[in-house]
Amino acid sequence: MAFESLIIPFLVFLSKATTGELCPLRRSIDVLEGEYFSLCFPGSIRDNLRSKSYTVTWLKESEGKVNLIQKTHRLVLNGRFLEFWPAELSDMGNYTYTFSNGTYFTSQKWFLNVLKRSKDSCFNTNHLSRQVKEAGRVHTLKCNAVPHQKNITIMWYKNCNVRNSANEEELHFPSLTIEDSGNYTCVVSISHAGKAFNTTSTIELMVKDGAAEVVKLQIIEPGEIYVETQIGKEVILNCTVFLGYSNAAKPVYLLHWIDKSLNSCSENTKEEQSICEKEYNFDSGNKKYVSKLLWIKTVKEEDLNCNYTCFLQTTHKPQLKVFKLKKGNPPDLHPHVFTTGIIMAVFFSLVPVLLVVLSVIFRVDLVLFYRDITGKDDTIGDGKEYDAFVSYLKDSISTDVEERKFALEILPRTLEDHFGYKLCIFERDVSPGGAVVDDVQSFIDKSRRLIIILSRNYISDRVMYELETGLHKALVERKIKIILIEYMRISDYNMLPKSLELLPSRRVVKWKEDKSLPSNSRFWKNLRYLMPVKASKSNIRCHNNSVSPISEEGTQQCAGSLKHSYNQKLEKKHAVEMSTCCYLLRRY
Repeated sequence: MAFESLIIPFLVFLSKATTGELCPLRRSIDVLEGEYFSLCFPGSIRDNLRSKSYTVTWLKESEGKVNLIQKTHRLVLNGRFLEFWPAELSDMGNYTYTFSNGTYFTSQKWFLNVLKRSKDSCFNTNHLSRQVKEAGRVHTLKCNAVPHQKNITIMWYKNCNVRNSANEEELHFPSLTIEDSGNYTCVVSISHAGKAFNTTSTIELMVKDGAAEVVKLQIIEPGEIYVETQIGKEVILNCTVFLGYSNAAKPVYLLHWIDKSLNSCSENTKEEQSICEKEYNFDSGNKKYVSKLLWIKTVKEEDLNCNYTCFLQTTHKPQLKVFKLKKGNPPDLHPHVFTTGIIMAVFFSLVPVLLVVLSVIFRVDLVLFYRDITGKDDTIGDGKEYDAFVSYLKDSISTDVEERKFALEILPRTLEDHFGYKLCIFERDVSPGGAVVDDVQSFIDKSRRLIIILSRNYISDRVMYELETGLHKALVERKIKIILIEYMRISDYNMLPKSLELLPSRRVVKWKEDKSLPSNSRFWKNLRYLMPVKASKSNIRCHNNSVSPISEEGTQQCAGSLKHSYNQKLEKKHAVEMSTCCYLLRRY
């Protein structure tokens, strides 16, 4: 896959060889004076390295001097584009584009030739391309002057007379005739800085009767090419051959690198080989090309003194293209500085993400900490008497002593004595003799939360009524919020109301026996998080102790009062159990 990603820039480089949005294959470019024009470098390298920092530099060489191009009102540096608004005769010269990210460096050079505009014609004869087609064929001319901007207008001319003003990029011929031969010019108008600029492209269309024209195969830019690189870097040498047009017969040719030890690059061999070759066929419009790519994985010192020759053998004269590697100037930014910068940028970008993740994980702890330090109390003035109504299995069929102990001792001891909440437990707080149904509904109305302790044998008449009443008030009337405590795993969920599934999963707290006993365990934190916002009892006691110390006599009186209250609660508990039994006997 690493080799495939290195090939992409060359394919994009070839596919964008147009006159308007110039990412050209040829190194010499002609442009008319007074027209908008842009040089551009293939975007695939930048796109593949989108997540990395990189530097882009545009240079111009004129009269033996190399100058850094600066942005002006006429020259605009737009990333990989160098825009001329418009091109002038003084712009003629050699242009270089460099791209570097600290580990990868590449460059591209062009010679820009600015042509004088013809006074007698709408086009310059030295600034046109030629297409030869057979009569009777379907053909389309494409305007190659279309820039990368969107707000443009296009007009077609044939021999300088208006041919089509429909603002279309293509000129379609359903069936070519001899009369269709001529010079077709597309004029693209674009607005910039409040001014209108034109850019043109002219195609000489020749329509012939008879067999298709025989095209000579040729290497693009044959001769000797110097490629700048660095020791230890990788480099790809591209030898491209023009094979003719898509409607021509398949040509016969032999294209290879003159090195007998070369093997074809593949996924299995590329890691083991230091140098290999690969061939690609592709089309650009109606033109066909083939590229023979030589991949040097790691450039060594001895590679700088070698010639890499691409050889094309056809029925005509053989052609050669020689590549020579030369050591280029090292990048301005040292690799370890660049790496350190990347690491720091990634670190500082991850800090906000890490804070968000930690706030989500420790949401409960942060909320409880905020409540403790602020002493916030949302229960004042809401008209409710209890913080929560506790519903659990109270019938005589229950054989689980631990469940009753949890509901009558552990839960109130921690929530009431330690955290200062006030619970309504039916057996403890409801006076006997009243109607059970009315009492349940009345005390649920007086509570801010409904705590349901689910266990194996939770299903019974009264607890089911408590559950259904609480669900109705929570889901329909929106008067109370429900907290489910899963004390033990339930054997049959089908016996519970379907509306219980509508409750959010975050409102379910699981009891894990001894692990959940300490008051600072995750169970009690989650339960407090779901309870009403109220100052904890420990904070209130600390405040009271600091304000008014209790005398020994007061302490004794308080202890006696607590003992008397406890005895009353035991008597009330037995009375409630008797009332419940009588209710069940009357029902059945």
